[in-house]
Amino acid sequence: MKNIQLGLITTLLLGIFIIIGALIALIAKKKQKVVDFSIGLALGVICSLIITDLVPEIIENLHLRYIYVFLICTTLGYIILKFLDTFIPDHEEELMNKKELKNNLVHIGIVTSLAVVLHNIIEGMAVYSAILSDTSLGIAITLGVGFHNIPLGVVIAGAFYQSNQNMSKTILSILLVSLSTFVGGIVMFFLNLNTINSLILGILLSITLGMLLFIVISELIPRFLLTKDKKTSCIGMALGVIIMLIALLF
Repeated sequence: MKNIQLGLITTLLLGIFIIIGALIALIAKKKQKVVDFSIGLALGVICSLIITDLVPEIIENLHLRYIYVFLICTTLGYIILKFLDTFIPDHEEELMNKKELKNNLVHIGIVTSLAVVLHNIIEGMAVYSAILSDTSLGIAITLGVGFHNIPLGVVIAGAFYQSNQNMSKTILSILLVSLSTFVGGIVMFFLNLNTINSLILGILLSITLGMLLFIVISELIPRFLLTKDKKTSCIGMALGVIIMLIALLF
């Protein structure tokens, strides 16, 4: 029961990272430096998480006889986020000028919101299942996905505000999007997936691995290579690895 409550609380707190990104976009003067740091931090945390925690946990639950399940589900997780990502405008701020954002008002206001919400619901389900498997693993995944969501929050808030020039509507939109990961946890709770056998857990964790691989390969690495302040990004990445190594010791 304790893990169930923690799973729900964690998926709720996951939305805070989007809000942090939104606040950076709306009030911070050196938001690019923070974004560059969070990109490096997310890259360090997620890569360390995959190697030290997630893959060993999957192997423990699926064993070698279910290697085909691992490969299929990991590919499925990657494809799911890749499909949803096609509905989200380019995350690169330099490619999203004011004219493009205003011309994209309907797309940003409807399709993009739905895609981001669905994306976050699935991430919430993955985090919830990871918490039930292993508390430290679930928290590590939360940190990795959370730091990745900071730049996304920056882009979403910037896009909404440039589109409507209304602070109240922008804040309301961000709050609704930030709650979507919690919806994922609620879905898992009402599906009564509170006790999961090893095979189902291995499947869910493999899908989670596929999603994290997509975030690393298709989003974080390209963003890392394009960051303006490489030193800040490298410091963030090193700190992310150090955080995960310290967590592993405990």
